[in-house]
Amino acid sequence: MSNIVSVSRANPVVRSGHAQLSIILRETDKSTLQNQIFDQIRTMILNGQLRGDDPLPTTRELSAQLGVSRNTAVLAYERLISEGYIRTKPYVGTFVSPDLPDTAFLSSASAGPAATQLQTDAAAASSDEPIRDLRTHRLADPDRRRLAADFWVGRPDARTFPLKAWSQHIKGRLKSAGARLTSYSDPAGLLELRQAIAKHLAPARGVVCDADQIIIVGGCQDGFNLVGRLLVTPGSTAVVESPCYQGAAFVLESLGAKLHPVPIDRDGLDVSKLPHVKGALAYVTPSHQYPVGVTMSLQRRIELLSWATQYDAYIIEDDYDSDFRFVGSPLTALKGLDRNERVIYLGTFSKCMGPGLRLGYVVAPRRLVDSFRRMKMLMNNGQSWLEQAAMADFMSSGEFGRHLRRIRQLYRERRDALLGALKKHFGDCEVYGEQAGMHLVWKLPEGFPSAAEVEARGLAAGVGVCSLATGSALRFGDDDDGDRLLMLGFVALTEKEIEDGIARLAAALRG
Repeated sequence: MSNIVSVSRANPVVRSGHAQLSIILRETDKSTLQNQIFDQIRTMILNGQLRGDDPLPTTRELSAQLGVSRNTAVLAYERLISEGYIRTKPYVGTFVSPDLPDTAFLSSASAGPAATQLQTDAAAASSDEPIRDLRTHRLADPDRRRLAADFWVGRPDARTFPLKAWSQHIKGRLKSAGARLTSYSDPAGLLELRQAIAKHLAPARGVVCDADQIIIVGGCQDGFNLVGRLLVTPGSTAVVESPCYQGAAFVLESLGAKLHPVPIDRDGLDVSKLPHVKGALAYVTPSHQYPVGVTMSLQRRIELLSWATQYDAYIIEDDYDSDFRFVGSPLTALKGLDRNERVIYLGTFSKCMGPGLRLGYVVAPRRLVDSFRRMKMLMNNGQSWLEQAAMADFMSSGEFGRHLRRIRQLYRERRDALLGALKKHFGDCEVYGEQAGMHLVWKLPEGFPSAAEVEARGLAAGVGVCSLATGSALRFGDDDDGDRLLMLGFVALTEKEIEDGIARLAAALRG
């Protein structure tokens, strides 16, 4: 059963001057009414049916026509406002944002030439070329476990792992495993898990895809290698954020790409500084930029997608910790805005479950699916069947969703504790990235020691904090204030450990 309403100038309930707006609410849809309204209005904007400054009905009018509570309409509008699709003018009304280009999302007639051909190592270097000294990113230092409080970045709390439920799924799968533990399976991944991921991504990240587009990998680092081996040729351009995550940049560099750093600001990647070259590959972290933590604005996302279409480029979207957003609704992923199949989406279970599982996934553009599957087969014969099967059951049972809601609330409380402790001991602090993710960045005030010096003093006092270099961030110069940025991971510490750790740090800096 469904409710169908057409809100137009001819409708007597709606004030004259409102653009036509057709919304269909289906009671059988598993998505909430709020999400259905949000998705359909967003689609009208992205498809050009609604354009900049077009008026929208009031929440009272919309709720009356759809037969839903006004609060449902209000929440849908608030989410559209938070993501930049619409805006309100006090005492005037609600309108589509005027900053959205009218044709930014329209499919182009041609998406450009096919993906770069698969390459072999023999083509990359001559036989007498010396072995290169490859740069690698940092992993956690085991000696830091002896610290009283370690604000290491990207480490989930082991105490939150759903051990009981996971054990039950492992045991259940072992009982019916048969020959699957002794046989090869699809290198692209277990179909049940890929189906569960596709089902999760649609409402959670706005990414609508088929299971066939998903490739299971051993975490994001494995995903970088898969994408890089397929799309990077020696001398090709790889756009990276400045600063950016070492792990991705070093993989692209190792494959022969020329890194082209583009600075970030409070709105994310500065798209005005993107290179005007064909066939580039861009690596971005739009939802929670690594390392600084800012969120790329909707306008910047649109312009980045337009650039990719114009210059036949592909974009790697690393959505590493998007499960944790503490302010407003989850933002639609860049992949969810992509109408021209230019975005390759990377997700991981390392942050919400644990990196020990070595499970992540790549969502490939449809025209590259066959190439991705062949490259994955060349890299390895697939991930562990048992862990994939257990994760598929964990997701399909609904336990994964409950787990995310539980730890999201817990991590929010720990974020609040960190913000409170910083304010208590240091006064008003300039921080970035506190609205989402597993870490935030504190910009040290003028007169403070450098981030590296603060890190050294903290370690001497039994407290671990991270300068950008320690936090696996790559800088491309000394003019980005990076020596004043301190990374603080908070999810693996209790509220008491957070308070004690910041108090120790404050005492060390006073000393």
